[in-house]
Amino acid sequence: MQGRILGLDYGTKTVGVAVSDPLFITAQPLTTIRRERPTKLRRTIAAIRELVEKYEVSLFVVGLPMGLDGIEGEKCHAVREFGTILTEKTGIPVRYQDERFTTVIAENAMKDAGYKDHVQIKNKVDETAAALILQTYLDSSR
Repeated sequence: MQGRILGLDYGTKTVGVAVSDPLFITAQPLTTIRRERPTKLRRTIAAIRELVEKYEVSLFVVGLPMGLDGIEGEKCHAVREFGTILTEKTGIPVRYQDERFTTVIAENAMKDAGYKDHVQIKNKVDETAAALILQTYLDSSR
């Protein structure tokens, strides 16, 4: 595989984004894309396409918000629809990664790293969660 992998934490208000290093060893938080409306994807896809070009992305890893029982609910259905649209609009394949607890882990990691301000944490938690999703995928792919 050539190009980097983009990790995405898809939500109704934001999409956290992380990127792999060129050797697929580590994931780094990149940005958070703010969404105007949960039903509109045009601007979200456009922002992702810019990142695809900049980082020469060859694969997306999208977090799948499975229930604690391991069953896919309504949120998983929405994420899979987003993944389908993403592939249609970019031509890049999507893999899904279980994302249970990534937001909680991301918040705790940020607090441990010294982030104290709730607004600061809120602004960075989605991209940090995306990095955890991507790192889990990278680790399991070796």
